[in-house]
Amino acid sequence: MNNSAYNLSLDLLRMASTPFGFVASVQEHDNYRRIWTRDGTINSLAALLSEDAGLIETAKATIETIFLHQHPHGFMPSNVTPSGGVSYGGTVGRADNPSWAVIGLCQYCLLKNDFNLAIRFRREVEKCFSVMDAWEYNGKHLMYVPQSGDWADEYIQHGYVLFNQLLRIWALRSAAKVFNMPSWQLKADQITEVVQNNFWNNQHSTSLYAPNLEHQLEHAPMDFWFLGFNPSRIYAQFDLQANLLILLLGIGNKEQDNTLISLLKGFYSKHGNMLPSFYPTITEGDPDMKELENNYAYSFRNLPGEFHNGGLWAVWNGWLAAALCIMEEEDLAKSVTEKIALANSLHNNEFNECIHGQTGQPIGVPQCTWSAGGYILATNYLAGKRLIMQSS
Repeated sequence: MNNSAYNLSLDLLRMASTPFGFVASVQEHDNYRRIWTRDGTINSLAALLSEDAGLIETAKATIETIFLHQHPHGFMPSNVTPSGGVSYGGTVGRADNPSWAVIGLCQYCLLKNDFNLAIRFRREVEKCFSVMDAWEYNGKHLMYVPQSGDWADEYIQHGYVLFNQLLRIWALRSAAKVFNMPSWQLKADQITEVVQNNFWNNQHSTSLYAPNLEHQLEHAPMDFWFLGFNPSRIYAQFDLQANLLILLLGIGNKEQDNTLISLLKGFYSKHGNMLPSFYPTITEGDPDMKELENNYAYSFRNLPGEFHNGGLWAVWNGWLAAALCIMEEEDLAKSVTEKIALANSLHNNEFNECIHGQTGQPIGVPQCTWSAGGYILATNYLAGKRLIMQSS
């Protein structure tokens, strides 16, 4: 372990700790100095693995803040301002947040063996699952996610986005354990089966989600789980977040896992750095560029190599290292973790939210706490600690 990098990461989370939970950045930039459901949960999971008592107290406060600001209809806040005020999203809401909220609460209960939060917020957890059931629209086990509806809120994807289905599986598995609810485990199993049949290129499957997939799969990748699909297309881009969650949740078979690990090794050998969240990069002349360049909140940040469009994120590479540990690829996990430490150290330990995929320079918001959280997560997985993600 790089003790200096690890201690600096812990220090940043301490700086980001408030009585209401972890803020996304210790600097005032846009709306980052708020408690975000997504960022706050990921930092809380890192805090739990760190076993740092003070950070675990902030994790608990984060969970409480998120659930105390649940919308009456069941969806969860995008972010909460410590001084007052809550946002449920910009142009659209955040379809991943109900899952993240349940994951955070349940992992806290399971890892701390403290179920008081579960007792306190059971009704809110039920509402999270109820609203996600409604977002299926057709009762066929996959949520339909609007564009800008998850963490990659300035990217192009919408529809049956794999990453969001996987978070829901994890949330249901976790809650089934905490609340002793076999029906939630059954729902997780049903979603898992649909994912297995529809997000890996299997043109001969007799269980395709919809007839249009049969001809769309002709243009889908063969060696990884694809990003998602909607009525008009399959997104053939490599989605790092979804593929590492597949490994952590144990959803693929041995052949698929081996194929994916081989691909990840090839990607890493080619890039020699952290891996991009989405690949390949969308460039000028690509049909997707027009859609990409019109989707932003404050300013356009998705030129080739930037942000969601080929940017390198310490947080997701931390999850990548965790997945590699699960697959007993510790040498590669160590190498990825070292790259995270290097990225976080740039510009005098700036902990930027992302790194340019071509220049390797920081380009996002500085002092971004989940960049520290990603390193803490990776380091603790290398030390043998684990979140509870699989059914058994």
